[in-house]
Amino acid sequence: MANTTPGLQVAGFDESLEKILLPPTDPNADIIEIPGYILVYFNGACPRVYRVYIAHSMLGVIFQHLTHWSNAVDQIRYAQALDAAIGLDDFMKVAGKSRAVDKPLAA
Repeated sequence: MANTTPGLQVAGFDESLEKILLPPTDPNADIIEIPGYILVYFNGACPRVYRVYIAHSMLGVIFQHLTHWSNAVDQIRYAQALDAAIGLDDFMKVAGKSRAVDKPLAA
């Protein structure tokens, strides 16, 4: 039977959540800067998961595997983080244009 005590918190959960959600501007964030993008370590060991930012806007996530990078929006194994970020960025741009086209025009 599950414990349903109101206000029950897991020890250390809030602290670990704060570390996971560090913004790219936080001095304690584990970041990788690549041309046009900032990668902020999110979690994981293999693969390591990074949030991808353009300026202050989060674009999505990419994954650092032992032998390659991936972005979860295509089936491509990228040799470099920059290529995975660009693939994610291109996908999001196309998806944004597609959504704009799908919206009905106001009469």
